[in-house]
Amino acid sequence: MLTVAFSVHDLTSIRFAYSPLREVSTGVHALRTPAGRVLHLPWFKQVGARLGGELAPLLDLVTGGPYIPDFLCPVPTSPLPDLAGELAMLRATPHEIIRADLDRMADETPGSLTGRAMELYRDPAAGLDRLSAAIEAYWRLAMAPHWPRMRTLLEGDLLHRARRLAELGPAGVFADLHPAIRWEGRTLYLERRPAEWSRTLNGEGLLLAPSIFVWPDFLYRTDSPGQVAITYPVRAVATLWERGAAPAPGALAAVVGRSRALLLGELDAPASTTDLSRRTGLASASVSEQLTLLLSAGLVAKHRVGRSVLYVRTPRAQGLLDG
Repeated sequence: MLTVAFSVHDLTSIRFAYSPLREVSTGVHALRTPAGRVLHLPWFKQVGARLGGELAPLLDLVTGGPYIPDFLCPVPTSPLPDLAGELAMLRATPHEIIRADLDRMADETPGSLTGRAMELYRDPAAGLDRLSAAIEAYWRLAMAPHWPRMRTLLEGDLLHRARRLAELGPAGVFADLHPAIRWEGRTLYLERRPAEWSRTLNGEGLLLAPSIFVWPDFLYRTDSPGQVAITYPVRAVATLWERGAAPAPGALAAVVGRSRALLLGELDAPASTTDLSRRTGLASASVSEQLTLLLSAGLVAKHRVGRSVLYVRTPRAQGLLDG
């Protein structure tokens, strides 16, 4: 078991950010280890057969073993980073860090340091250029067509966690982060680490990063220098590949109308107008009109997160649904 103890300062230094490059790494890992990841089966079917040799510099680094090199999952410097900025960080990674992470990969999975991974080890400068090109190719193939929906889900999670932290403190944030993560006192316990290990934070804080593809597991970066990071499954990940409309709650529909009841039922997690239109089958203009009415009635609230406006149902609406 891993334990992470927090100082008083670190309790106020919990931050949230998603990472496109982290999604690239965990997505490749999911493709390598599809067993138990049935939620992503529609994506696997679309993407898996189209992975070609141009992606070797990336595929040879994410082999499906227990360790993804840390330099492939940089700590985001802002809550809403973009791929271009993270690739610039990747290309600037010191060569000694590249080699140290690859040494660890070889230790964790003997025989994995081959092919383009070995080329990167021998010549990091040239290898990072090839790796960046492979990541951009993978993004166009596997991520770009689905990124708007993924980004909405990730931004909604950031909004939810920030509200939980403000209202309930760290206990509220960690209560439903992952079944193997628990919070007691000022200590975080991660129960799936094979060996006993502990770390006391001394002002560096904690990064919590929601992820589409890490589900159903989680990742942690605790024994490297710098900020501790935990990558956990994004909320409502099961809705990502859904198609078609969900049934409206009958009694509530009779009072507020079918469309508005349908939208309230979908807003268990924050969502954008476009995402709600896709999930319910309603036209975007109709969704926007109904959300305006629900907003006026105090049944939904809206928040701007980056470039998106996300809607979420209010406690008043939750009371109606519960009733």
